[in-house]
Amino acid sequence: MLLRPALPEDIPALIALERLPESARFVGQWSEERHRATFLSSDARYFVSDAESKIADPPDSGRLRAFAILRGLAETSGSIELKRLVVHPPGEGLGRRILIELLAIAFEQFHAHRLFLDVFDDNPRAFHLYRSLGFVEEGLMREAAFLSGSYRSLRLLSMLDREYAARHS
Repeated sequence: MLLRPALPEDIPALIALERLPESARFVGQWSEERHRATFLSSDARYFVSDAESKIADPPDSGRLRAFAILRGLAETSGSIELKRLVVHPPGEGLGRRILIELLAIAFEQFHAHRLFLDVFDDNPRAFHLYRSLGFVEEGLMREAAFLSGSYRSLRLLSMLDREYAARHS
C-alpha cells in the first residue's frame, strides 16, 4: 500500500507539499485551520504517502511524498469527490500509482457510485493521467476557480462504479 490514513501531525507536512511552487500552480492553498476542520469532518478522509523518491525531500515535508483528500463520504448520493491530490516530485509515476489506490478505496472501501474531480484546464499532465485511468470528461466549468489572482477554468471528470468494475474485472 502506498497510502495510509493521515494523522493530525501530518497536516504541517501536507501544507508544505501544497505550497511547493509546482503544486501551488494547480492546487488551492488552504489554511491550517481549514485543513484541520476538514480533517476532523466525518465527510472527508485524508491519505498520505511516504513513498521513496529519486530526488531530495522537499523542505518541511516530513518525508511525505503525496497526499489526497476524498470528500462527500457523508452524502447519500454515493458521489465522492477527489478534492485534492498533490504529489512531489511529479513525473516519477507516483501519482498514477496513488490514483489507482484511491480508486480502489473510493469504490471498494467506501462503495462510491461516482468518483469525481476537477482539474485546471491548463494542467494537461493531470488531465491525461485521469483520462488514461478511465475518467470521463463531463464538461468545462468556466472561470470556476480563483487562484494566484486570476479566475481559471476547470474540467470536470468522473468515473462511475460500473466503469471502475469493468476496468478491474
